[in-house]
Amino acid sequence: MSIRHGLAREHRAAAAELYWQAFGGKLGRVMGPEQRALGFIAEVIDPSHALSALDGDGALVGVVGFRTLRGSFVGGSWADLRSHYGRGGGLWRGACLHLLAHDLPEGGMMVDGIAVHPELRGAGIGRALIEALSREARRRGYRALCLDVIDENLRARALYQRLGFEVTGRRSSRLTRLVFDFRSVQLMRRAL
Repeated sequence: MSIRHGLAREHRAAAAELYWQAFGGKLGRVMGPEQRALGFIAEVIDPSHALSALDGDGALVGVVGFRTLRGSFVGGSWADLRSHYGRGGGLWRGACLHLLAHDLPEGGMMVDGIAVHPELRGAGIGRALIEALSREARRRGYRALCLDVIDENLRARALYQRLGFEVTGRRSSRLTRLVFDFRSVQLMRRAL
């Protein structure tokens, strides 16, 4: 396996699939149906805000995205939402997605999603991606790597704690419970 900066054009659809497998359970109510969500994600992915894990044959087996003041891995604009979901569909989806947005932590690069092929989870790919992203964040002058993890995602939270992330706070909202089916997220930070 190798880790590469960026995301090759031919891996956009695979990255969208991995992202949806990882976050579709949380985003499905808002971003569904699945095929429309996959098209939207594949279109708005910013390859410059990603690291890719490739197997020996060059197939994408994992991806980690990040968010900085210059952009994010999976973002998109109101116009992007409108082009995929129509005027009304784009408007209400944008309002719902805004519930998940928050300011970047001072001095920190934010993880904007990590996804590993389901058959390869537990094989160290997630760890390798986080370590590579930590090095990239340090190279860019950030003092910390930060992320949010929903309370129910115990496996991810345990991985992040093993990698040196510490819980620095919690955000909760009744609206996110209604819209996304989770009530709170833990804010985690790893000093670099």
